[in-house]
Amino acid sequence: MPACAAPFYTRLAYKNFSADSETINKVNLFMNTDTQFPAPLKAIPGYKELVLRVVPMPADCNSNGDIFGGWLMAQMDLAGAALACRAANDRKMVTVAVNSLVFKHPVGVGDLLSFYAEIIKIGNTSITIEVTAYAWNDENFMDTPVKVTEATITYVAMDKNGQPRPVLQHRV
Repeated sequence: MPACAAPFYTRLAYKNFSADSETINKVNLFMNTDTQFPAPLKAIPGYKELVLRVVPMPADCNSNGDIFGGWLMAQMDLAGAALACRAANDRKMVTVAVNSLVFKHPVGVGDLLSFYAEIIKIGNTSITIEVTAYAWNDENFMDTPVKVTEATITYVAMDKNGQPRPVLQHRV
C-alpha cells in the first residue's frame, strides 16, 4: 500500500464509525495489498474479462425486494457490448439476439455485481459474446462470489446507413 494511502484508510476505518474487532479485522484484511478485492476469484474462469462492475440501487427493485430481471438483462447487454465494440474496433454495434439468458440466483440492493465476458464467435458481420454476472453481498463479501446470471448475446456491426457491415477484427 502506498505510504500516502495508509493515513486515509486508518481514518476511514477507525474514526468515521465505531466497529467491533471483527469488522476492524475485515477492514485490515481489505487494506492488505496481498489480498485481492473482492476476495478470492476462484469461481471465475481466468479467461473471462471483467467488463463492468455496478451496485444495484433501491430504484432497481421489484415488489419482492429483489432486482428487476430486466435491469439485470440491460446490464448484461451493456457488458457484452463493451467487449463486442472493442473486438470490432468500432462503437457502432447493435444487439440482434439474446441467444440465452438464465437467472441463477436473486440479486439484492447493494450487492456488488461484476460482469465477465468472453468472445464465443466472430462472424462476417456479427460477434457472439458470453456474459456471466457474479455477486458479492453482505453474506459472502469476503468469500467466493455467487454466479447470478449467464447470457449469450449476438451483436452486429452497422455502417452509417444502418446496414450490416463486415466486422473489423481488432486484437482484444
